[in-house]
Amino acid sequence: MKAAPEAQKRLLELAELDAVLDRLAHRRRTLPELAEIDERSAKLARLATEVIAAETEAGDLAREQTKAESDVDAVRVRAERDQKRLDSGQVSSAKDLSNLQSEIVSLQRRQGDLEDVVLEIMERREAADAEVARLSAERTEIGAGLSTLEEKRDVSLAALDKESEDAKGKRGGITADIPADLLALYEKLRGQYGVGAAMLHGGRCQGCKVSLSIADLNRIRAAAHDEVLRCEECRRILVRTPESGL
Repeated sequence: MKAAPEAQKRLLELAELDAVLDRLAHRRRTLPELAEIDERSAKLARLATEVIAAETEAGDLAREQTKAESDVDAVRVRAERDQKRLDSGQVSSAKDLSNLQSEIVSLQRRQGDLEDVVLEIMERREAADAEVARLSAERTEIGAGLSTLEEKRDVSLAALDKESEDAKGKRGGITADIPADLLALYEKLRGQYGVGAAMLHGGRCQGCKVSLSIADLNRIRAAAHDEVLRCEECRRILVRTPESGL
């Protein structure tokens, strides 16, 4: 392949711009905010699940407390009714009187047991409500931090995108000066090796950093100025300049 020396030198400018674009793309992929956002998003999702579980438990305890309090009220009402019967003197039979007194004692004992159950449920419900409040507050805090990180990410991405667009604009101006077949070879090599062209500087390929042999240098010296050369080591396009050491 042949191409004017000026067109070949433009490949070095193109390679430099492509290196800039690669660095920008790497920075875009590895923004610190991205990892933090992923971490916070995962934590927020876990918290959402934990909040639902805590709210479910608190709701179950609320219903359990309501039922237990209803049981206490039912026993209390029955005990009060029996006490009124006892106090009214309506029960004359000694046996009935004894049975009624025993029932009142039993109901009072049952009421006490149920009130203990209510207290125990209330304590558990209080702890569950506190856990809901704690998890909800943590979720709010994590969510606020996530929003801040997303804003920082968007600002950073916008700046990187602006740099990329500027570099792509310059790249378009350079590629317009490079013959299509040379540009196609450059793009193919860039896809294979990451860098499509490198300068020959002081007898060394700047792509693979290998010093060329005397035989290779003699071959390059003998080549026509418009001959497109390749490094024997890394196979990149080797661009000759006044600094090539030829």
